[in-house]
Amino acid sequence: MDYELDPRPPAGIPPIDFRAQLNDEQFAAVTAQPGPLLVLAGAGSGKTRTLTYRVAYLLSQGVKPGEILLLTFTNKAAKEMLHRVHDLTGVEPGRFWGGTFHSIGNRALRMFGDAIGLPKNFTILDADESETLLKQSVEATDKTFFKEKTNPRPGPLFSVLSLARNTQLPLHDTVERHFPQYGEISDRFPGFAAAYEKKKREDKVVDYDDLLELWLRLLSDTPDVAQYFSHRFRHVLVDEYQDTNTIQAQIVDRLAAHHRVMAVGDDAQCIYSWRGADFENIMSFPDRHAGTVIHRIETNYRSTPEILAFANGVLNAQPKGRHFDKELRAARKHGQKPAVIQAMDDKEQAGFVLKRIHALVNEEGVSPNEIAILYRSHYVALEMQLALTRAGIPYTITSGVKFFERQHVRDLIAVLNFVYNPANTSAWNRIAVLLPKVGEKGAQKIYAAALDHAKLMQQNFIDALATDDVASKVPKDAKADWPSFCASLRQVYDAMNDQKPADAVEIAIDGWYGDYMKGEYADYVDRIEELKGLIGFAAQFTQMSEFLAQIMLLNGETSERRIENDQESIKLTTIHQAKGLEYDAVFLIGAAEGQFPGYRTIESGDFEEERRLFYVAVTRAKNELYITYPRVASRPGPGGMMLQPSRFLMELPSDLYDELRIKRSFGW
Repeated sequence: MDYELDPRPPAGIPPIDFRAQLNDEQFAAVTAQPGPLLVLAGAGSGKTRTLTYRVAYLLSQGVKPGEILLLTFTNKAAKEMLHRVHDLTGVEPGRFWGGTFHSIGNRALRMFGDAIGLPKNFTILDADESETLLKQSVEATDKTFFKEKTNPRPGPLFSVLSLARNTQLPLHDTVERHFPQYGEISDRFPGFAAAYEKKKREDKVVDYDDLLELWLRLLSDTPDVAQYFSHRFRHVLVDEYQDTNTIQAQIVDRLAAHHRVMAVGDDAQCIYSWRGADFENIMSFPDRHAGTVIHRIETNYRSTPEILAFANGVLNAQPKGRHFDKELRAARKHGQKPAVIQAMDDKEQAGFVLKRIHALVNEEGVSPNEIAILYRSHYVALEMQLALTRAGIPYTITSGVKFFERQHVRDLIAVLNFVYNPANTSAWNRIAVLLPKVGEKGAQKIYAAALDHAKLMQQNFIDALATDDVASKVPKDAKADWPSFCASLRQVYDAMNDQKPADAVEIAIDGWYGDYMKGEYADYVDRIEELKGLIGFAAQFTQMSEFLAQIMLLNGETSERRIENDQESIKLTTIHQAKGLEYDAVFLIGAAEGQFPGYRTIESGDFEEERRLFYVAVTRAKNELYITYPRVASRPGPGGMMLQPSRFLMELPSDLYDELRIKRSFGW
């Protein structure tokens, strides 16, 4: 079905002046002849508008709604686009096949799953049900696996298997690359995966990943079904193509055997490899689809020319031949250059940000909702959260809960609180129930036994925990953990009495709780990094009482200051969570070597995704961009206490930004 641009719409479709409503780049992509099309849509260039008008254009050329497949990464995105199409054309959203890869996979399997042995009455497991079934499968193979505290619990184990399935990498390679804490036991995982697959088939159930894996198998192993979909969907449109994983890219390739496919994305915004996204999918698209025509949409409607010049500098620093060339062009008037600010430490960095926020809001009339503070990792924002809380400035963390409300942080604080004050039964209950098969009543029973022994023997409570009398009250499943649990508490106790608070925090992280985290969290490495941020915070105090009191006071202030739905607030978020958003003013904090990029990235030598993340961060800003970094680290790293500016700053021409100097009064 080839077509030429025809200004006459088919019956029922109102006339649309595509030329008047699109810029030259968008118009060229929207009205392109059918065939393999790769649309490289730069940040803020109107990607959604281009996709929406492409659908409307196909309809105006006589393509039937049922012949168009729109694949997105969220149902919200699909609904938004199809509702816009409805506003343009009057065609109801329900007449299209549009949605996430998983939702379309479910529809396909309902229709043809029996062709690969999947009964039509299969049910889909939710996350909790999947983990429960995996747990049963593993225990049927190895009853003791989950009793070892450093082995992954069912949730983290499921994350390992899921990532391997979506990237189609061997489990050993997946563990080595993303879950190094499980390296010594990764040879056991393939057997667990096989048992889990067998159990699912027996129970006639599928999990979320099966919706992709089995859909691909359907397209690969049943030619008749593959031909049906290829014939039915004459046009395949894919949003955010740079975020596709290996399976999703293969599904698109098979659906688009007729080559009428439009993939829309931006290689410079591929930042989700840790979730399975494969950068090579978008880079190799022209190789896999002969005759691909590349359209570049580079006119940016979001940011000032100065911010875009800075962003283009980031793009130009990418290695040659490992990205698509593009240059963002501004549609807006000139503004101020991005500013780079070196602070003495985290406190001074936070002080600068607060002073500038005050001026933006109170002197320049910028809404707090239009101000964002971005960071690479949660721990980098710790001092920032404390400063905002102390200043009484409402803020919202859009990437999750506040630092001191995160579960692993609360656990560690509970360890410290209990050791400092063994009468704190709330802290005891929080950490004791982390032991296998210890519930709230069991924790109380152990505590009562230790209290009786300590009183009877006039013994320190921490020492009483390690006695045989108390150990006899510990459930059988927890007995293996009990000696290391008690020893770790004793080490923290000794550190509190003989050393600084920062040393006690570090010992608590390195002890029993650190081992517990290996099994509890798939993202153990990131969470440990966050906890180590507490070491730097604790270094500000000479007494453990002051450190713990400050945390409790800050927590109380934060809890009391609930933000109402209509209350304006500063936005704090990781860069990953900020993708797709925009703000009048953006502060990117922690732009130092060891923080962004982090030490793990520096050790690996693989900087490209981190550079793309830096690009995503700076392109969130519409009017003002401030990039700050501390000169002195809150805790020693491989390079000592002194930090250097991020390489992503150092590789840019200095005329792309202004360097601002902080006076000790925080004036500038």
